[in-house]
Amino acid sequence: MATPHLNIRPGNPDFLDLDWSKPLDEWESDRIVEMPEGIHRHPLAFVAYEQGIYAIKELPVRLARHEYEVLRSLEDSPTRTVQVVGLVEREWVNPHEEWSGAVITRYVPYAFPYRELVSGEGFGPRRDQLLDAFAGLLVGLHLTGCYWGDCSLSNVLYRYDAGAIEAVMVDGETSRLYPSLSVGQRSEDLSIMEMNVAGEMADVAAANGFDIDHADLSLGQDIIERYRGLWDELTSELVIGPDERYLIGERIGRLNDLGFAVDDVDLDPEDDGDGDRVRMRVRVGGRTYNGQRLRELTGIDASENQAKAILADLNYHEAKSRSESRTAKAVAMMQWRLSVFEPLLRRISEIHPGADPIQAYTDFLNYRFVLSAEQQRDLDNDEAFDSWVAAGFPGYTL
Repeated sequence: MATPHLNIRPGNPDFLDLDWSKPLDEWESDRIVEMPEGIHRHPLAFVAYEQGIYAIKELPVRLARHEYEVLRSLEDSPTRTVQVVGLVEREWVNPHEEWSGAVITRYVPYAFPYRELVSGEGFGPRRDQLLDAFAGLLVGLHLTGCYWGDCSLSNVLYRYDAGAIEAVMVDGETSRLYPSLSVGQRSEDLSIMEMNVAGEMADVAAANGFDIDHADLSLGQDIIERYRGLWDELTSELVIGPDERYLIGERIGRLNDLGFAVDDVDLDPEDDGDGDRVRMRVRVGGRTYNGQRLRELTGIDASENQAKAILADLNYHEAKSRSESRTAKAVAMMQWRLSVFEPLLRRISEIHPGADPIQAYTDFLNYRFVLSAEQQRDLDNDEAFDSWVAAGFPGYTL
């Protein structure tokens, strides 16, 4: 059996037990598993190991090398992308052949393709969530200097993220990385996206028995409008007068509420003759502000909106604990994790094994909040959880 050149990152299987002498579509292996997947132009297979589930995509070796390098580079940015773990080069195969190379990535847990969100000829009640997630991902990539080149709904996987949706880039073979993107590059990327999305929505309508006149062909334009609004919020300059210094904190707070971490704030004198006004510019990281904060405080890894909801729960229990006793902040956080968070995750996993426990936890938090508001009293977790179970898990999104 021929063995290819494999470049595998530490902490993953060696993948040597797979039959690399054949193309993917000829494989017969007990490791192959069926997983949700979108439409893709290259052969794709999922394989299960003790370390997790991996996606293997075959493509010409030049494209495979390029995609591997792009995805590795994007890992150093706070943009949500799939984690690449390996590059395969079948050196005995013509490099122009589809199966001459392959890229191995970690499967994104609890993710699904966009077609699972389809309702009728469009996206129904999930439409706004999808548009916000997609626009946010594209803004984050462009801020990083990534020109996608083939942006489409199919090149993204989606996950429920508390009351929102998170978009994760999974296809980088057409992408190019630059120190920064010009207005023209961003506009071209948006135009390609709009055309691709229109085609995908026409396919969705046809697949569901609708005439093309009923297809959600404006979806791409709606994404562009949200993209531009978010881009302006993140990149626009603000002129601040001598009695308006509070606007600095407000701007940073607004960006944090959107989930973006602020890396730097530049304040330069405004050239207006008196020097009393300053021009404020901010440099933002990715949409991972709450996720990073939760990870730093507790070690818990969650998506952005999940982290925001969990941080609010942590703050609630911390305030309650410290009001009842003079408990140190660090001790209160540890008590919350050991006595609140982990026990509830275990209960959720016992009832719904295989589901995303973090997402279910945030669904429960929303239920507890609504129930407390309805009854105008503070419900403890046990009472609220029992009520949630008895009511059939209202708000459960998985």
